[in-house]
Amino acid sequence: MILVNTDYISGKELEMLGLVKGSTIQTKNVGHDITQSFKTLVGGELKAYNDMMNDARALATKRMKQEAEALGADAVVNVRYATSAIMAGAAEVMAYGTAVKYVER
Repeated sequence: MILVNTDYISGKELEMLGLVKGSTIQTKNVGHDITQSFKTLVGGELKAYNDMMNDARALATKRMKQEAEALGADAVVNVRYATSAIMAGAAEVMAYGTAVKYVER
């Protein structure tokens, strides 16, 4: 499955199948929240939250790909990500794009 953030794939004619998306809401445990809050006093990367967001993006992408595969897609174009804070220490990540099939000519 090819994923691109453009609306085309070089050398391919595409048939649009429709919008596909995947999302997840991720959080860290209270222990991580406490240790990460201390980091705000001295500055630096919040590694636990960075890891959480990377995991969330990967899971949202996987779910989007599964939805595209269920439609019989060969690729997803115009892939985008959106995030929103749900509560302190929890975030929703959504991956979305247009499922496409290659047109054989």
